[in-house]
Amino acid sequence: MPNSKNDRRDFLKGALVGTSVAMTSGVSTQALAADKAQANKTSSDSQGYIFFNLEEQEWIEKLVNHMIPADQLSPKGTDLGVHFYIDRALAGGWGKGDRLYQSGPWKKGLPTQGYQLPLTPANLYKVSIEQTNLYCQKKYGNKFSKLSPTQTEEFLIDLKDGKVSFADGPPAQVFFSMLYQNVMEGMFSDPIYGGNKDKAAWQMIGFPGAVATHALNVEKYFNKPYKAPIFGIGDLS
Repeated sequence: MPNSKNDRRDFLKGALVGTSVAMTSGVSTQALAADKAQANKTSSDSQGYIFFNLEEQEWIEKLVNHMIPADQLSPKGTDLGVHFYIDRALAGGWGKGDRLYQSGPWKKGLPTQGYQLPLTPANLYKVSIEQTNLYCQKKYGNKFSKLSPTQTEEFLIDLKDGKVSFADGPPAQVFFSMLYQNVMEGMFSDPIYGGNKDKAAWQMIGFPGAVATHALNVEKYFNKPYKAPIFGIGDLS
């Protein structure tokens, strides 16, 4: 949630930590198990939502554009297609919890034990978006999508720091952790999954994309900008 050039760069540095796998594989290690045809069908070139309703669309667009504002480093979040990436992830197997244990019993786990809620990622988003709107309406007199930039920044920082509690819902901090991870994935994953439109994020950081022979260029481009063509999965199919 950057407000300055330095904050923006700090966000991007943080976004790159631990996301090398997400750059080419979609939603973390559990990512969209869709085959090539399905991935192409739901790529960022196919505009339109398949999961979020109208109010949720306003919410996610506000969120990704605040976290990734347009500046000299990259386009804004919606121009990158980050909102569509998240929409498609939630509509697919990952969002439905295909690889999650869902038989209970449910107890509060330790941070080292990973995701411990009975909700699928899709359900977590649905419930949490509703709860954030209720919280913002009570505190700011407006739903999340109508907050000022300053209010949005304050709310998201409080959400990250565990200062926000949902009156009737899941742990707010768990939702933020998933949300932040998904935004990073949507920015830096292969464009075939809906985000990183035109490979803009890869161009920004000099990532070559899905090029198996890139090791041959490591010495050539060491400590220099990578200006060779960048390839995604779709380019090599």
